[in-house]
Amino acid sequence: MWELIKSGGWIMLPIIACSVIAVAIVAERLWTLRASRISPPHLLGQAWRWVQARELDAGKLNELRASSPLGQILAAGLANSRYGRDIMKESIQEVGSKVVTELERFLTPLGTIAAITPLLGLLGTVLGMIEIFSAFMGSGMANAPQLAGGIAKALITTAAGLIVAIPALFFHRFLQRRVDELVVGMEQEAIKLVEAVQGDRTVELNQPAAVRKGSKKA
Repeated sequence: MWELIKSGGWIMLPIIACSVIAVAIVAERLWTLRASRISPPHLLGQAWRWVQARELDAGKLNELRASSPLGQILAAGLANSRYGRDIMKESIQEVGSKVVTELERFLTPLGTIAAITPLLGLLGTVLGMIEIFSAFMGSGMANAPQLAGGIAKALITTAAGLIVAIPALFFHRFLQRRVDELVVGMEQEAIKLVEAVQGDRTVELNQPAAVRKGSKKA
């Protein structure tokens, strides 16, 4: 492995650096973008029970904000619910845009790595080919085995760039899709909250399992 890296020349250093950064980004985003962390399934039901029981105060709102990104959105809406539907929606959209920006964190660098590493590999190959043919022209001697061996070494950087770029591109698309799904889910939860608080219609809200069992016994 070291011999291959050494054969690729100095251009292998930025390619390796890109691979390390890409792995770090993918690992961090996979851990961060868990549905249970971003949009807990029973958070809306918990917030609605606080509203119905008139227990919603500054402490509960802070607890809601600290719980998850969805909690930040719901807390923004509840904090401004007394000002009417339009203001409630605007506050939800304002906080929601900040949450989406945070969810998309590091995805742009990952996409950049997916785009730039093949170019770095190609650059390394071109520089290697120039060096090979310059050496042959200077010595005035060339044979097929030497030429083939030099070209093979020059192509190492192209292969390395593609090895980094293909997984980076896959995970960039995969993580972007996950963000889109999470955003749609949070939008639906926010709409349910607005409809329930403003009293336009009855909305079925998620409730913790323990609450549902207790209501059945009653």
